[in-house]
Amino acid sequence: MESITVAGSGILDAVRARAAAIKVVLMDVDGVLTDGKLYYYAGADEKMFETKAFSSQDGLGLHFLADAGIASGVISGRESHATVERARILRMRYVYQGLLDKVGAFEEILADAGVVDDQVAFIGDDFTDVPLMKRAGLAVAVANARPEVQASAHYVTTVAGGEGAVREVIEVLLKAQGLWGAVLAKYGLSA
Repeated sequence: MESITVAGSGILDAVRARAAAIKVVLMDVDGVLTDGKLYYYAGADEKMFETKAFSSQDGLGLHFLADAGIASGVISGRESHATVERARILRMRYVYQGLLDKVGAFEEILADAGVVDDQVAFIGDDFTDVPLMKRAGLAVAVANARPEVQASAHYVTTVAGGEGAVREVIEVLLKAQGLWGAVLAKYGLSA
């Protein structure tokens, strides 16, 4: 698959056409919704707990997506309470964790949502994401994804995971589906 990196606002017609068909947006967590760093702290009971940082721009974008009626979700190799809470806040419909083999979760989501591969976007950054990217109608790699992963993408973001990459993809989707103007109008802005 030939990867397309889009700089600035020049989105290629092939990416726009793929984005126009998307009804579900799925993604990895670490390295996509976050910068991939994991932070461990000792609690009052001396047990370690993990936390991570999420981009507020990605968060607002995911609210835009939910408002537009497009489902979202995560399929992650790691289990994290922070991910569950972030997904709840952002109205994500699907949360699958602790899966290095993500294909089964992907198939369950497609069946539940009543969609086919071409109606799903998947955003990834590492090797475990490639099998889903190869199936997705719009395969996206974040700017700091492994080179092999970028080569499997239809679109490579201009920013890194955890720095607004998900928001960038959401804007591409909403613009391709003619829904971006409504987002801007809600805030008194125009295209």
